[in-house]
Amino acid sequence: MKRSILSGLAALLAGSLLAADSTTKDIVTAAAKKLGGKTDYTWTATVVVPEDAPFKPGPTQGKTEKDGFTTLSLSIFESQIQAVLKGKKAAATSEDGSWKTSEEFDQLEGPGRFMGVILRGVKRPADEAAELASFAKELKKDVDVYASDLTEEGAKALQTFKMPGGDSMAVNDAKGSAKFWIKDGSLTKYEFRLASNMKFGDNEFPNDRTTTVEIKDVNKTKVEVSEAAKKKVP
Repeated sequence: MKRSILSGLAALLAGSLLAADSTTKDIVTAAAKKLGGKTDYTWTATVVVPEDAPFKPGPTQGKTEKDGFTTLSLSIFESQIQAVLKGKKAAATSEDGSWKTSEEFDQLEGPGRFMGVILRGVKRPADEAAELASFAKELKKDVDVYASDLTEEGAKALQTFKMPGGDSMAVNDAKGSAKFWIKDGSLTKYEFRLASNMKFGDNEFPNDRTTTVEIKDVNKTKVEVSEAAKKKVP
């Protein structure tokens, strides 16, 4: 009798633990979805890399509207780039100030080609946070913060991209982690770290970066798009 009671309690405990883990991931996913359902919002993304990193990205300012345009202001090296996205279409300002689509950047030689890669990799915070949550191993709550390491497969997927022509960056020893801040059921901030050894052609280098995204002005953001940008992203 005692054995059957203990077995039943153990089963209930195991079930409650599984339910708790599932609920934690569901809460974060629902918070990202709730943000995505807002009329509009603004965000700032900052990236921290090691001191000896050859490329140090500047902050990104973003604004987005539901089912409409997303605008970005990116700091790349010493240049300030403006970008506009809508659906699967994207365009950004080039060195001469003119607007080019991601496909037009693919046709350029030199560093200009990377702009197309960057544009294709842009995700709105609601979508990016949901993707990060899907790769979480085990989200645990500490006050208002939900944190977890990422699966190796997820960390690798987040660091893999294709160059124009179809060549992919090889990603080895991938690892990562993520944190999410939630208030009133909606996502207000998230942070993720990605690290790996990356190889493209004969060049191999370490990748280690921590990105922090802070969301503000929910339902109070005005997204403005120039006529020149609209011609590229109608």
